Formats: sequence, C-alpha cells, structure tokens
Amino acid sequence: MKFSTLKRRTLSETIGWVLATWFGSGCAPKAPGTVGSFCSLPLVAIGLLGGQSTLLITAGILFVVGWWATAVVLHTQSKHDPGFIVIDETVGQTLTFALVIGQPVSLTILLAGFLLFRFFDIVKLWPASYFDKHVCNAFGVMMDDVMAGMYAALILYGFTFII
Repeated sequence: MKFSTLKRRTLSETIGWVLATWFGSGCAPKAPGTVGSFCSLPLVAIGLLGGQSTLLITAGILFVVGWWATAVVLHTQSKHDPGFIVIDETVGQTLTFALVIGQPVSLTILLAGFLLFRFFDIVKLWPASYFDKHVCNAFGVMMDDVMAGMYAALILYGFTFII
C-alpha cells in the first residue's frame, strides 16, 4: 500500500490511515508488524516514565482510536486484517510493559518485551487465535494483539525477577 494514496481521501479517512499504519510504519515492505511494534517503543518509553496508570490509559485510548482507525481502513479493504494495519501492534506492545512499572527499565527489558510481544503476536495462543480467525472486524483485529500483549506482559513480569 502506497502512503501517497492518502491525498485523495477525506480528512477523516486520511487520519484513519495515518493512525492505522502508525504514521506509515505499517507500509514497510518487509515485516510491517515488526516495524510497527518497533516504532511503538518510543511511546512505550514515554509511558513508562509516566507510571502504570499513564501506560494503561495510553493503551486504552490507543485501543479506542485504533478500533476506529482500523474500521475506517477496513471499509476500503477486502482482507479482514491487512498487514499494513499496525496500530493493533502499538496497543499490544504498550500493554506488554504494563506490569514492569516500578522495575528498573533497561534496554534488556525493552528488547525482551519487544521480542515477547512479537512471539505471542505471531503464535496467537487462544483466545488471540479466536479473535484473529472468527471476529473479522476492527474489534477482532485489535483484540488479538491485546491478548498477545497480555501474554507478553505476564512473561516479561516474571522475567524481571530473573535478571
């Protein structure tokens, strides 16, 4: 998907596309989900500085905004979860770090959280697999990554006691 096609859309559609692709990171030619997740880390780092409530509020707002933006984009697509929609990865990546507040946050923790989220996003354990396969709308697109983020958060929390 070329980002240049946005100029022909309404303002609402343009905003939806910009957000759904997480400012164009989902338009990466290879591994857009990984690129989108990586491009979410600056937001995560800022959220971590603000504390757990800031991180959770950010994830909640992003979920609602992402749901809307994904619905806008899906309206023009034939696939129910095109790879260039990555705002769901942003929400999941944000949730991954929700339990490590109060722990020293290091590059090791950020890398571990990033890798854990990508693993669970790709593997799609139940109920993420249910949302991915059976809820073929914007809510389903968002929820499978929310579940991946929750799984990653639990493992990352346990990981912080090891290191």
